[in-house]
Amino acid sequence: MRTEPVALPDVMLVLDTQGIIRDATLSNLFADEGVADWIGNPWTDTVSESDSEGLRRMMEYARETGVCAFRNVTQRFPSGLQIPVEYTTVLLGGHTGLLAVGKNLRAVAELQSRLVEAQQAMERDYWKLREVETRYRLLFNSSRDAVLLLRAATLRIVDLNPAAAAALGIGATPTKGAADLRFPEALRVDEREVFDGMIQRIRERGKAPGVLLRLGRTQTPWLVRASLVSCAQEEVLLVQLVPAVLDQAPPDPADPVRFEDLIEGGPDGFVVISHEGTILRANRAFLELVQMGSEAAVLGEPLGRWLGRPGADLTVLLANVMRLGAVKLFSTVLHGDLGTEVQAEISAAGRGGKQGGTIGVFIRDVSRRLSAADQGRGMDGVMESLTKQIGKTTLRKLVDDTVAVVEQRYIEAALDLTAGNRTAAAELLGLSRQSLYVKLGRYGLEDDPKLLADPAVLP
Repeated sequence: MRTEPVALPDVMLVLDTQGIIRDATLSNLFADEGVADWIGNPWTDTVSESDSEGLRRMMEYARETGVCAFRNVTQRFPSGLQIPVEYTTVLLGGHTGLLAVGKNLRAVAELQSRLVEAQQAMERDYWKLREVETRYRLLFNSSRDAVLLLRAATLRIVDLNPAAAAALGIGATPTKGAADLRFPEALRVDEREVFDGMIQRIRERGKAPGVLLRLGRTQTPWLVRASLVSCAQEEVLLVQLVPAVLDQAPPDPADPVRFEDLIEGGPDGFVVISHEGTILRANRAFLELVQMGSEAAVLGEPLGRWLGRPGADLTVLLANVMRLGAVKLFSTVLHGDLGTEVQAEISAAGRGGKQGGTIGVFIRDVSRRLSAADQGRGMDGVMESLTKQIGKTTLRKLVDDTVAVVEQRYIEAALDLTAGNRTAAAELLGLSRQSLYVKLGRYGLEDDPKLLADPAVLP
């Protein structure tokens, strides 16, 4: 008869009814560890402090029911080694004591750590792909050249930018209107054969000279070029439309530089808004910040749509411009339509509170100035003092104290940003006025002279 080998537990402890270790046995995995110091000491003293209470409940449950399984603890050995161990506790016959059998979970912990690292790597790859997709969409939509993507097999339009949509007369939302449109259907009947001949030559030789075609309702002549692009799933034709007649006169060096041209080509975003916050004009830098393809897509939209808290930041900005005439270095977050966020500073000036007046707003991307270390430096001292309370007070008390510190800092910052205007500060924080007053009283900020606004602007 063949005897099968028996797998011994990694740790086996014999306990009395009070949880005192009377005997300890380790597997060959821990052959170098000496556990003589455990004998005569409570089992709870050999694990981490956070696991002590759990072991007490485990032993009580085993004494009542006979067995308590699967409790994970951090076992501390006399040599200083600490490893995760899964214990099962069994009541011995005659209620003479308890037997604790432990399994080493170090391999499981390493696998979990690798799984977390793999998940983080996948997350980083996902955001890199999102960034590449955002750059492609920005370049594609902001290009002034008319560009289309066609399926090589059917010549149906896959994608086209606003310039191509305008050339074909499709409309402001080309991807929706062109979903089922074949490019030859946009051509004159007598010119479709010319285009088909160019495509056939590209398929045979890889390239072909451009052809002159008339497109759109106005039948404007365009020079059409195409090239074949291989993708993972299918082949795509990249079609470029170039105006056949260029009637733009070269600039005269004697002409004065137009102020609007300088604003349009500036590196910082610039918009002109009404006294209600509606966008009337926008330059190219602003369109890139909010990830929009054309100025027409943002005209008539509220500027607050892209600011940190929709409505709140714009309300504070407009209130200060109306009161002071100008605002400098107003900090906010700018949200792009494709999901990106940038830290921004806003400077604005307007014509007071006149109805129908306009306000000029400069928006500068300051994300590169800021670092995570600088952003958290002001809280380091407070957090260090709270961290020193670990072991002296409960976790719930530590969390409550931390939340109170952060909440007080945000309220002070909001009141400072709004020059003490509590109505605007409450809106900025997403609170009601009554809730803000309760929190001011809680933190003793009601009569703080640094946070009181000018009486003319108090609600």
